[in-house]
Amino acid sequence: MRNPYIRLLWLVALVAYAVVLCLPMIPAAAQYASAQDHSMLSRNTGMADMSMQMDDQTPMNASQMRMLMADKEGSEFNHHLAGIFLILAGFFILAEGALPRQWSVLRFVWPSCFLISGLFLIGYSDKELWPFGPQSWWYGLTHSLEVLQHKAFAVILLAIGVIEVQRARAVIKSGWSRWIFPVLACCGSIMLLFHEHSGVINGPGHMAAMAQIQSEHRSFAAAGFGIGIFKGFSELPNQWQEMFARLWSSLVIVLGVLLLVYTE
Repeated sequence: MRNPYIRLLWLVALVAYAVVLCLPMIPAAAQYASAQDHSMLSRNTGMADMSMQMDDQTPMNASQMRMLMADKEGSEFNHHLAGIFLILAGFFILAEGALPRQWSVLRFVWPSCFLISGLFLIGYSDKELWPFGPQSWWYGLTHSLEVLQHKAFAVILLAIGVIEVQRARAVIKSGWSRWIFPVLACCGSIMLLFHEHSGVINGPGHMAAMAQIQSEHRSFAAAGFGIGIFKGFSELPNQWQEMFARLWSSLVIVLGVLLLVYTE
């Protein structure tokens, strides 16, 4: 009776993943419809184009531009560093089954990559917070959704790293522990669909920058959602278990590459 249920879950997962992959098309269609509406409005009133020009030509002084560029470079560096660690983790996950027994210590490497990424993100993701900036952590977490989301992503990475390290040490053997990674990966992917970067809101060409960032986040979410689904199926005893393991570890590398080429 097990195989029919597994096949049903596999079908549901594929459908859900296909929906996530199609999400980038929805904003594109909405933008196209919006462009058509703006075009009609501009022909009637001539105001839409003026509004867009004023929107993209917000004047900024030299100090503001330096702060904007510093935020941009810092954000891109954080994404790129996380990408490097995920690529490294993905390759170690793929090679884990082929490693000699005397190299078994290397099974701790990929969970450690998640731990390091989480520690870095929780400390360096928001430079306006102490000790780098004047704001307290309490103020940042309670007054900025972006800061709160950054720290939530860091906690997700830390939780995955800690649980998987303990599983590799055989300290945690409970059945529930194998579902922490899939559930957190899917939750983090959903959060990405609603994550925005406030640093580009006031910059020149910010409408195009925000659209690009949102598109990149949807790509991250699609890869992350696939990681969560296939990781979950790789924990179930079935004939495709090895295939699912290769799929989710390959998607970890894909997500790492997407982070590595991230730009704002």
